[in-house]
Amino acid sequence: MCKAIFTSFNKFIAVIFFALTVINSTYIRAESAATNLPRIENQKKLVYMVSDLRIPFWDIMARGVRSKANELGYSVEIYSANNSSKSELMALANARQAKVDGIIISPTTSSACSTILKLAKKANIPVVISDIGTDSGEYVSYISSDNRQGAYEIGKVLVNKLNALDWQQGRVGIISIPQKRLNGQARTAGFLQALDEAGVRAAGLYQQVTFSDLETYEFSRKLIKENKDLNAIWLQGSNRYQAALRAIADTNNQKNILLITFDAEPEFLDLIPKGVLVGAAMQQPYLMGEESVVAMDKHLKGKVVEKNLQLPILAISENNLKQKLKTIKRNVLGLDR
Repeated sequence: MCKAIFTSFNKFIAVIFFALTVINSTYIRAESAATNLPRIENQKKLVYMVSDLRIPFWDIMARGVRSKANELGYSVEIYSANNSSKSELMALANARQAKVDGIIISPTTSSACSTILKLAKKANIPVVISDIGTDSGEYVSYISSDNRQGAYEIGKVLVNKLNALDWQQGRVGIISIPQKRLNGQARTAGFLQALDEAGVRAAGLYQQVTFSDLETYEFSRKLIKENKDLNAIWLQGSNRYQAALRAIADTNNQKNILLITFDAEPEFLDLIPKGVLVGAAMQQPYLMGEESVVAMDKHLKGKVVEKNLQLPILAISENNLKQKLKTIKRNVLGLDR
């Protein structure tokens, strides 16, 4: 009876893979064809499955993956799930059909990653995780940022600024990435630790779902409306910073509310020195992408691979931006390449 159940399960999985492949093959192949160099015969194939390529952070990481893959002689296709776990499964079906040698994934959520790992294991495809993490499952290596420490350090940057302005009694609101993600949980915990140690009170926390300008704008307005003593907003991302600034301006709070972020955009190199932003906790996505390919390459060559590689996050303010500029341009923004 157990054998019959196992056989039925295998057939079920096969049907899912086939259906997903048929439904999504046109979309994914069109996208991947636009992002890759021509393949050399017998060249090993990698796939990078990314949660949402529309977000600059992931685009930079994808460029790091592509650059190192080309350097090491791999072809690579990049599939964006556009923040949809269903599309993520479709991408896996396509990777399985293409008989790729390895998958690098930045999953939509940690729980979704567990499913991907189970299915990839069944298809005998090794997986390297680059950021976000997984709730369970087997993988070759997990390349991540030290989100808790990075958030703690940028929290201290904000606390120092509040102290300099004598705003210690004000509250700090948070617009977070999904707290189902392990990296989201770590960011919140580290940042709150910095506030608690300084006696600074947190206001509300709103979790991003659509990651849109409108969502960020509305969350910022809500934090301002609900907390009359709000003195700062921490945005756990970077690309929607303009929406937060617009909400602060539209409520005439440019002189009362600070904005600090996680991650970075190229314009931050100007905005931080000008004081428009207090600072940013900058991950190094380009370097993370490169290290993910290095880990996969070692695994495929039978070499020892570090199971968990955690890269430092740069807590950048006007005080150290110039000193860290070269590293920021290459590893954070993927420039000067």
